[in-house]
Amino acid sequence: MLHPTLKPMRGRTACLLLLLPALLLGACAPATKNPDAVSARTSVSQVSFYPRESGLAWSYLPEGERAGGIPYTLRALGPTVFAGQSVLAFELTGRGADQTWYRQISAGGVQLLGFRKPGVTVRLEPAWTEGPAESAWRVGLAWEGSSKITLTSDDGKVQAQGTLRYRYDVQDRRRVTTPAGTFDVWVVTRQISDDVGGLFPKAQQVWFMPFVGDVRTPEGLLLTSRNFGGT
Repeated sequence: MLHPTLKPMRGRTACLLLLLPALLLGACAPATKNPDAVSARTSVSQVSFYPRESGLAWSYLPEGERAGGIPYTLRALGPTVFAGQSVLAFELTGRGADQTWYRQISAGGVQLLGFRKPGVTVRLEPAWTEGPAESAWRVGLAWEGSSKITLTSDDGKVQAQGTLRYRYDVQDRRRVTTPAGTFDVWVVTRQISDDVGGLFPKAQQVWFMPFVGDVRTPEGLLLTSRNFGGT
């Protein structure tokens, strides 16, 4: 999702889609929030396999960028309601980015129901399966699916609709090192296609570690710190 190339489009829909592709890297304006805020330890005593407890926070920098830059910060905001369903909200800020994801998470996996950026909400039906059941992880595991995408502006008008198709392949399990430390991660390749102008790049690689979260995000961001302990 790092600055994907969109197909030429016209009109208001194109303007909205141009807001969406850089899901994490959003705008380029520097953030004014304290870049060290995520370094403070939280009082959370137990973290789930898929970390989701309210108050958890992760800090990231683009892969290859030198330490010391203003980070992107991901926070678990806790329970809320999205599209009439109980979900957990995760907010990303930093460098002008402002996005919130709405997920349902359990031992059975991770389901993304949609996300929001300023001025536009994206809904996925059925929910996009981002993670398998906790017990299913293994090298060679694959899962795929499709979702209807609906883009709605703040005035309630539907701006675009289409279909998203995705596939995940667990390619490896390896030890990696980032500024946040050394982690034993699952290496996952994610392939995506859609017919609403190319909301997402075709393929990305994710490094996921249970009880930690994404060590490398699909957008090419590396974990630099977190405000909770664990494995």
